[in-house]
Parts: sequence; C-alpha cells; structure tokens
Amino acid sequence: MACVRKRRGKYVVDWRDGAGVRRWKTFDKKTDADAHRDKVGPEARQRLTSTVPASITLKDYAEHWKQLIGHSLKSRTMARYSEILMQHILPRFEKVAVQKLERGPIKLLLTDKLNEGLQKRTVRNIHAVLRTMLNAAIDDGLLSSNPAAKLGRTLKLTTSKATRQEEIKAFTKEQRHVFLATALKDTPRYYPLFFVLAGTGMRLGEALALQVDDVDLQAKTIRIARAFSEDGALDTPKSGHGRSVDISNSLTEMLGSHIRARKQDTLKYGWTDRPSWLFVSKVGTPLDAANVRKGMTHALKAAKLPTHFTPHCLRHTYASILLADSVSPVYVQEQLGHATIELTVSTYGRWLKKKAPGALDRLDEIPSQSERAVASGSKVVADGAYAHNPPTGEVVQLPEIPWGGVELARGIEPPTCGLQNRCSAD
Repeated sequence: MACVRKRRGKYVVDWRDGAGVRRWKTFDKKTDADAHRDKVGPEARQRLTSTVPASITLKDYAEHWKQLIGHSLKSRTMARYSEILMQHILPRFEKVAVQKLERGPIKLLLTDKLNEGLQKRTVRNIHAVLRTMLNAAIDDGLLSSNPAAKLGRTLKLTTSKATRQEEIKAFTKEQRHVFLATALKDTPRYYPLFFVLAGTGMRLGEALALQVDDVDLQAKTIRIARAFSEDGALDTPKSGHGRSVDISNSLTEMLGSHIRARKQDTLKYGWTDRPSWLFVSKVGTPLDAANVRKGMTHALKAAKLPTHFTPHCLRHTYASILLADSVSPVYVQEQLGHATIELTVSTYGRWLKKKAPGALDRLDEIPSQSERAVASGSKVVADGAYAHNPPTGEVVQLPEIPWGGVELARGIEPPTCGLQNRCSAD
C-alpha cells in the first residue's frame, strides 16, 4: 500500500510497485505527494507479473511491441508506426524506463508537437501509437494503468462527429449526374472507373486493383479482394478481408461493354498481362492513381464543378445519396466495407433523415384486402381473431376500429398507484 511520510521537511511517497519492488519519491508539497500516492495506489494493490524485464526502456520495449503486432498489421501500417516512433516518440523517451513514464511528460510532448506546427491529425496519430503501445505494456505486466490515456480528449486532438461530417465533401445527385456525363465526353478512358466509384462506393485503391474476373454480370455484383496502396503495393482491402458489392442495371450494362472492349484491346495490342486488370493504361498496366486524380480534375473543370472533389468524394457521394434516400444504414455499411454500423452512422449521420412524415399515421392505417389475405395465410399467430381462428389461407374480415372513440377493454386490471401516488396504466 502506498503511503505519505514527512521526513526532514519533505514529503515522501513510499510504495511497492506491481513487481514487489519498493519505491519512493520525494515532494516539496503534501498536495503533490498525495496526488502521486493516489496515482501509484492501484499499482501498489495489484501485483504484476511482467513478461519482460521490469527495467526495460521505451526504445527496447518498442522493438518488442513491433514484433508482437507485426503479424497482424499491414506492412504499410507497420512502416507508419515505426516512422512515428523514430521521428517523434523515441527522441524524447528512448532511455526512459516504461515503468517510469508519467502523464506530464507525455502531455508536454504532444503540446510541443502542436506548438511546432504539426497538424492535429498528425499529433493525434502520435498519441494513438504511444497509447496503444502502453496498453500492450499493461498486458505485459509492466504498467497497471496507461499514463497516455484520455490525453487526446484533454488536448482536444479529437474532432466531434458533427465536425467530421461537415468536413465530408460529397456531390449532390444532380452534380453526380453532370460529372459522369462530362467524364464520358471529356475523359472517356477514366469514365468506367469513375462510374464504378460512384456506383459502388469502393475506395480508389480497391477499384484500381479490380480484375475482369471479379465482375459477375449475371449476379450484378463485384468482388473486392485486393487493393493498391498509395505507394503501389498490392495488399488486402483496408478491412483486411474481401467483400462483394451490388451494382445497378446501368452499371452492369456499362461494365459489360467495357469488358468486351477490354478483351478486344488485349488481342489488338498484344497485352500479355496476367492477371487481367479491369482498368488499364494504354500499355495494359493498372491505371496510376495520380493520373486518375488529374483526369478527375480535368472533368470537374469541364463540368464547371468545384475542383476540391477527389475520387474518394465519389465514395462519400454514394453513401450520402443512399442514406438520404432512406436506404438501410446496415446495407450501406456492408457495401462500403465499414467494420461497424457505428462508423457508418457517425461518418454520414447528417444525411440520415431525422423525421419521417406520415410514418405515425401509417401505424393506424387499416390493412388493405390483399394485405389481410397475406396475413391470414401466414404462419404468424396473432391475438384476437387469429387466436381463435388459425390461418387457413382465406381472407379474414377484420373489424374496422372506431378511431373516434375507443372503449377500454373490460376485465383489465385498473391502473395502480405506486410511490408518491403516481399511477401507471402501462
């Protein structure tokens, strides 16, 4: 147990860490000593069994941590983690023992990065890497709590859902139509790609990695099994696994024509690429992402649309139009390949309809003759008439409800009063 003792005019916090090693720290003020005692108290009460040396430095632990997570992360993600560690975290803490890391210095590091002019998004990534690594240190028995926890909220590194939604740039339905029509006329080589992006919501890297065999014209689906990263490396999609997306009749017809032309070009120009990429350059290689962006800018200028739109905005356009049209968010989530429905709603929530005019009135509508027939022939057992007359397939005439004056059923227990004479009729 941690305790505070006064000695020679100083205040000493005396405790044993999770490994059972006795430690102490001296303070000039009792308030500071009490705060430190409260901090190390959980560690003193919880005995830790470390799987790594208790005195390991952050530099050595970072190497250990990267080995632990290396098999579960993409190479690009792992490279980004290593870059953040080498450029931002280790220069400040490489010789500090993990067990001696404190919240104050970590907060100061993040504040210094903001003062240096780094974007909040970059500092947020620095904090995320350090926080995640220290969470692993808890699992390894080095720490009992994470000193980097919740600093993102304290320093306001995170943005609200409303702010993130406002930053999303998406075409309106009319702008989408104008853009695609202009692309067909002015940038015909990129038009099939733009139509796929706007008609499926897939990411640019996923679309560039499509192969002819990924398209099933009969089933009207496209299989997304791989993706190109920004550096041109071929990898799995962002979710880590593949998915199938539905396509419209118009997109199916366009892709049918595109695939036939694609096969003719292969024979005409003698392309011997294997596998057969769906969208290719003049020499049969996959389209370059930078050239696609240039082509989109050209089409935007020709259509007199804002040039801040990017290929990824077509993904936002796809999701926003579907949600504004009352399509199920679960369906949109599956099409986009989002991990959770919460991600879809938090990203595109402002396009969800907040009101449903007429929905409450439809609750009270009397079923039509055909709906009554279907209900009577179903296997659903309902109360009232169905309870005494099981479904036989014939039309059951339901009595019309006198909405103007409904009489409460007799024999039902009357409302009861509970505490403070509050009555409930539920």
